[in-house]
Amino acid sequence: MAKVTVVYHSGYGHTQRMAQSVADGAGATLLAIDAEGNLPEGGWETLNASDAIIMGSPTYMGSVSWQFKKFADASSKAWFSQQWKDKVAAGFTNSATMNGDKLSTLHYLFTLSMQHSMIWVGTGLMPSNSSTATKADINYTGSFAGAMAVSPSDKGADGMASGDLETARLFGERVAKLAARLAK
Repeated sequence: MAKVTVVYHSGYGHTQRMAQSVADGAGATLLAIDAEGNLPEGGWETLNASDAIIMGSPTYMGSVSWQFKKFADASSKAWFSQQWKDKVAAGFTNSATMNGDKLSTLHYLFTLSMQHSMIWVGTGLMPSNSSTATKADINYTGSFAGAMAVSPSDKGADGMASGDLETARLFGERVAKLAARLAK
């Protein structure tokens, strides 16, 4: 079994709920970036010891939150010594609108993982794109690069669509399975 860590920042609880679903699917450890952009004690050691790192951030103004960006910039120490080289990487995000420029956030996470010489994993999930598709369906947002969720601005994290959360769980499961295969 691979050691998987979900590192994320959540501003209003939506990304935290999504991170929990990803972690449930992956059997992963959750590692929250705090409101000041810092990891908890032992966080860097946890990431360095992981076989897979799944990164999550809400999409704010077309990219990751500043707290996640602070974490990413601080990861340059791990980059310099290539501590995350050949680890599995993946990412997820949410915003209040269907598009909300979430793909820009996933591209940011992808680029960060490529700079760390990691191996990126997408969702592997077909989109729900028929005329009968609903928000309760798997991969309703149609993302292949990473998991996406729509978090309406007038609802708390408890109002997230069940399909988005199940997509996140299946995504975490896929990442963990691939990490286990590569860890052999």
